[in-house]
Amino acid sequence: MAGRKPKPTALKLIQGNPGKRRINKDEPQPKKRLMKAPRHLSVEARKEWKYMATKLFKMGLLTEIDRAALAGYCQAYGRWVDAENILNDKGPLYKTDNGCILQSPMLCVANRAMDQMYKFLTEFGMSPSSRSRVVVRKEKMENSLDDFLNQHIN
Repeated sequence: MAGRKPKPTALKLIQGNPGKRRINKDEPQPKKRLMKAPRHLSVEARKEWKYMATKLFKMGLLTEIDRAALAGYCQAYGRWVDAENILNDKGPLYKTDNGCILQSPMLCVANRAMDQMYKFLTEFGMSPSSRSRVVVRKEKMENSLDDFLNQHIN
């Protein structure tokens, strides 16, 4: 089936649902949860996890079943940073033993990682175009025991 992916209800509510499209009241509501980064993530990916997980949780967009999607974004981010560091150090081109000038494979790695990052960013509504449409409604936050435990124990 072709066409635009449906936007999650939580994102519609944050953005204000300007198109007045029907909101799915029966959409599954996984528990909001701030999780630790998976151990398999690279150093740069773990840094990004810590930063983004906190932001997404505070916005109400991170739930207990979003671990794989966020890990995928963070790992792509880590690969992008690593590839860009190599490109900054060695440049986008290199000379072979027989004198041919070729494009660094790191350029392909960096570009592919950026593509993957963008796909994950749009899943969480964090692309520049979707961010320009976000309207944050200030709601009174309840300090429940679950929220406290999720923030300080996990």
